[in-house]
Amino acid sequence: MQHNLKQYLFFFIILCVTFKSEAQLKDTAKWKALFALGVNYPTTDGFVKGSYAQSVNFPTVNLGIQHMLKHQYGVKLDYGFNRFKNADGTPEFKINYSRVNAQFVYDPSEYIPFLPARLRTIAHAGPGLAFVKPLGLLRENDQTFLNINAGLEVHYAINEKVSIYTDVAYLYGVTSLDNYDPVLSGLGAFNGSVFNLTFGLAVSLSGCQYCD
Repeated sequence: MQHNLKQYLFFFIILCVTFKSEAQLKDTAKWKALFALGVNYPTTDGFVKGSYAQSVNFPTVNLGIQHMLKHQYGVKLDYGFNRFKNADGTPEFKINYSRVNAQFVYDPSEYIPFLPARLRTIAHAGPGLAFVKPLGLLRENDQTFLNINAGLEVHYAINEKVSIYTDVAYLYGVTSLDNYDPVLSGLGAFNGSVFNLTFGLAVSLSGCQYCD
C-alpha cells in the first residue's frame, strides 16, 4: 500500500511539473518586446515630379509591444522611424518618416510542417498614422496621413525568452500628392509608400522569468 502510494505521488509530481513547464513555455509568448534596425525604400510616386529618394536608406528603427491572445493570433502596437534622402541628380532634401500602427498578428507556423522547431513565421497587418517631417529649410512641409502596414516576420528562437528575427514590411500611404498643398514648391513633400527590411530581437516579457 505504501509502495503504491509513493508511485502515485511520484506520478502526480511528474505530471504537475510537465503541465507547469508547458504553461511556462506558452506564457513566454504572451507578451513580447520587439526591437529592430534596418533599411528602407520610399516609392518614387510619393514625391513631386523630378524628385525622388535613394533606393536604399538608413536607418529604419522599429519598436513594438506584442500580445498573443491565443496560440496563433494576437495584437501589436509599434512605432517606426525612417529617414531617407535625395538620390543623386535630384534636389537636395532629407525627410523623417515616423509612424504608429496597431496591428493584428497571425502565426501559421504549425501549418508549415517543414519548418524547424526553432523557426516561426508571423504575418502582421494594421492601420496607423504616418508623420512626415522634412528637415532644414523645408521643415514647414510637415504632413500627416493614414497608412496601412503589412508584412511577414521570420523568427529564430535562441532560447525560450529571446529570438532573433527579420521583418519585410510594406507601409502603404492612404493618400496622394493630389491631397498635398505645397508650401515650398513641393520640395520635401512625401505622400507615398515605404518598403522596410529590418533585423532585430524579440524578448519575452511574461512567463518563465527564471528559465536557464
